[in-house]
Amino acid sequence: MADGKPNLTAPAPRSADGKPDVSGLWAPAPNLYWIDVIQDPRDEAIFRPEAEAIFKARVADYSRGAPLTHCLPLGPADIFTPYRIVQSPTVISVLFASGRYREIFMDGRPLPNDPNPTWQGYSIGHWEGDTLVVETTGFNDRGWLDQLGHPHSESLRVTERFQRIDFGHMRLQVTLEDPQTFTKPLSISLTVNYSADNSTLEYVCEEGERDADHLVAGTGKPKVQVPPAILAKYAGAYDFREGIPGSQNFFGRTIVFTLQDGQLYLKAFPLIPKSETDFDSGLVPVQFVVDAGGSVTQVILSRAEGDARYDRKP
Repeated sequence: MADGKPNLTAPAPRSADGKPDVSGLWAPAPNLYWIDVIQDPRDEAIFRPEAEAIFKARVADYSRGAPLTHCLPLGPADIFTPYRIVQSPTVISVLFASGRYREIFMDGRPLPNDPNPTWQGYSIGHWEGDTLVVETTGFNDRGWLDQLGHPHSESLRVTERFQRIDFGHMRLQVTLEDPQTFTKPLSISLTVNYSADNSTLEYVCEEGERDADHLVAGTGKPKVQVPPAILAKYAGAYDFREGIPGSQNFFGRTIVFTLQDGQLYLKAFPLIPKSETDFDSGLVPVQFVVDAGGSVTQVILSRAEGDARYDRKP
């Protein structure tokens, strides 16, 4: 535009073959799907009992075995993190900020009947009008659906639908199907924003295995024991009050703490007590604020960029 800034609402560009050009650096709208693929608690019921048992065991171990923690690929949840798309008529490459990549074959080949299982799977794509449809199978079962620990089997099938609605925005719908894990498909929709005049930084993971022995495991009890009556006071809903720009997008406008079997949770993250008011969630440090009368008034969630404060709802 005249001020030198990109016009993010301009029409979507098209490639030489007339298809929408989805090339560029893209950043999904702030989301926690890569950390916990279940953002609506009602969706937790779609997991089969065996899969739910695996998930609960991983949570009880504070997700100590998460592949990403050990410098292994995130798996299908990579699509919820920033990436660059490089488009050609026969293959589309997706380069992730983590340094990993995917190839989407656009030459009309079918999915293989018996692919060699891999972390990223085997992807083919085609156009349905102006929507890029990508189908992926051939995942190994070592990957997790998210950092928290939801499992999947080698039967996992992922369908992604990319629709570039204008120069700066794309709609993404991801559908996960796994008959050995789910009772029905799980579908996730979000907006992906074009990251103009930007680039990714080099990323190298090298410390995961070396530091793994220092991670807290669920086999031992926390050193600090907080009485159940105090934990019960913290359970409830809290509304965003103030924080750095974007903090409520990361944590949510409203957050809820629950108490189950003597364990306090933020979403599905178990809180490890460091004192009666300070906890570690494995995601961010959590501090509850108690007034002189003993009532819980606030909770503070800390990030490197700054704190976010939430007021206790009545």
